[in-house]
Amino acid sequence: MNYKHEVTKMKGRKSHLNSVFSMDYSFAMAVLSFCLLIFTSSLSATAYAASNQIDGLRIWPSPSNTRIVLDLKEQPEYSYFTLSNPERLVIDLANTQGKVDTKQLSKLGNLVTKVRHSTPKNASSTRLVIELSQKVQTEIFALTPTPPYKNRLVVDLSNPQANKQQVTKSSELSTRDRDIIIAIDAGHGGEDPGSIGRAGTFEKNITLSISKKIANLINAEKGMRAVMTRTGDYYISPNRRPEIARKNKADLFISIHADAFTTPQPSGASVWILSMRRANSELGRWMERTERHSELLGGAAEVIQDTASELYLAQALLDMSMDHSLTTSFDISKKVISQLKKVTKLHKKTPQAASLAVLTSPDIPSILVETGFISNPTEEKNLNWAKHRERLAKSVFSAVKAYFKRLPPDGTMWANNAKLEKRTHRVRSGESLSLLAQRYKVKVSDLKAVNNLNNDTVLIGQVLTIPST
Repeated sequence: MNYKHEVTKMKGRKSHLNSVFSMDYSFAMAVLSFCLLIFTSSLSATAYAASNQIDGLRIWPSPSNTRIVLDLKEQPEYSYFTLSNPERLVIDLANTQGKVDTKQLSKLGNLVTKVRHSTPKNASSTRLVIELSQKVQTEIFALTPTPPYKNRLVVDLSNPQANKQQVTKSSELSTRDRDIIIAIDAGHGGEDPGSIGRAGTFEKNITLSISKKIANLINAEKGMRAVMTRTGDYYISPNRRPEIARKNKADLFISIHADAFTTPQPSGASVWILSMRRANSELGRWMERTERHSELLGGAAEVIQDTASELYLAQALLDMSMDHSLTTSFDISKKVISQLKKVTKLHKKTPQAASLAVLTSPDIPSILVETGFISNPTEEKNLNWAKHRERLAKSVFSAVKAYFKRLPPDGTMWANNAKLEKRTHRVRSGESLSLLAQRYKVKVSDLKAVNNLNNDTVLIGQVLTIPST
């Protein structure tokens, strides 16, 4: 045996084996790296697929509607369907994780019996089931971030039968000797807290308290009746509020608010009417901007329709030009100011004007009462004092009562009683026979006849007798 030859052959085999092993190891490592890459990509895709997060859930019931709001990290991607026997609304949120404690929800209202989680479509999605007491109309829409809120998914549930019953009931009010109907509007509510005081006071709570006190005073007065746009903590869009007044055939619309500004110094109450032009003050322009912000906070679907809203406002302004409603609004606002100054400081001593959607009812006199500045620490403290809110309510009521005692609407008990009494009017600057005839709803010829006038000229300070209608 050639020993050297065998050793050489063995070394050759070892070298070959080492080469093969090296090739196999490299291949194995390559396969392992590829698998790790696929696994990592899969994890990344899963993480991305479930990038959205549910941060909270709130519910706002009202007499005929219920709103459910989901707070989300990102803009939601969603779908929904309904089931019957029993009635349910199922909402699927794609690419969304997060559990909300639905057991802690209270005040579900008349339409919702339960909100719960259910088995989702896949591991990266979430399914919510809203159990309902009856068939409802559903509107679901997403809202982009509006401070202090982030992304939201809004679910509006309404009972169409309740709305029909409300309209039917209100249509029966046009009878002889009817009550004078005052619509009281508590500003903000629900998702929209309104202005927030330095001590954390929500404007929506102050306005509701004062509005209820005014309504109670009105309902206690024979021949008057109050209708409230909201009676609890829920949102109603500014355009919807005058509609409620109109459906109830209101003779006057009063919106109650608590003012705010960027600095804590401003203070005092003020009264606002609809402007025929732009707001006549810096504060008025601030109010116009904050009303828009409130719409976004409250999140009504129609808010997106800017063009339609502008057309409605333009038409309302056109209809109200030189109209009885605007004149009446101005007269009542002056009376309210005269009463408010007895119980609180005034920010403005004359009626102010701004283009606010809540005042754009062309056929109903409308005023907005700012009861004080919630951004002022002293006035915030006053507004939290029940006795002060009671005084503010009485001052508004006294002004409204005094106005309608002098000028009751036709067909009301007060108007029929006034026919038995002699009415007079002292002419003021800017007034004419035609304007007074329109205001008192009498003919110019009757005004001239009862006052022995030979022409249409009247003098400032002249006392005229107003004939019965």
